[in-house]
Amino acid sequence: MPTILKHMPTFDIVSEVDLQEVRNAVDQANREAATRFDFKNTDSTITIADLELTLSSSTEDRLRALYQVLEEKLVKRQVSLKSLDPGKIEEASRGAARQKITLKAGLSSDLAKQVNRFLKEKGPKGLNSQTQGDQIRVTAKKRDDLQDAIALLKAEDFGVPLQFTNFRD
Repeated sequence: MPTILKHMPTFDIVSEVDLQEVRNAVDQANREAATRFDFKNTDSTITIADLELTLSSSTEDRLRALYQVLEEKLVKRQVSLKSLDPGKIEEASRGAARQKITLKAGLSSDLAKQVNRFLKEKGPKGLNSQTQGDQIRVTAKKRDDLQDAIALLKAEDFGVPLQFTNFRD
């Protein structure tokens, strides 16, 4: 008689950035910078290439203001500010200022280890987590244990936005 394998409830932990929403936020921030009086003649722009944003403006002060406008637009589009990794403000030609911002996506192996360790120490008994590429698969005997694990993870700050996907009973 064949044995029936009972699947254990699982979910995946990922850290993703919705690049379309980031592009939309960048477009909105650029439009706002183009129309706002305090940005007049400052050549303030944001460009995006892959996972890197470049802010540039005529002064460091305007660059900081541009960064704030960008943050506002990202928050409105539900893009976590934790996914931003701002670089140093650099001096560009003729005293202008430039700043590169890297978008953090995916779980680094160090972060995955940290999350796995956290779940082992603080998570419910019988909870298993395993790194699979740039995500973590979490399994448990009971659905409630998974929901408890999600609540614990949401309460902890790992410095990147975490999403919980593929929840299966």
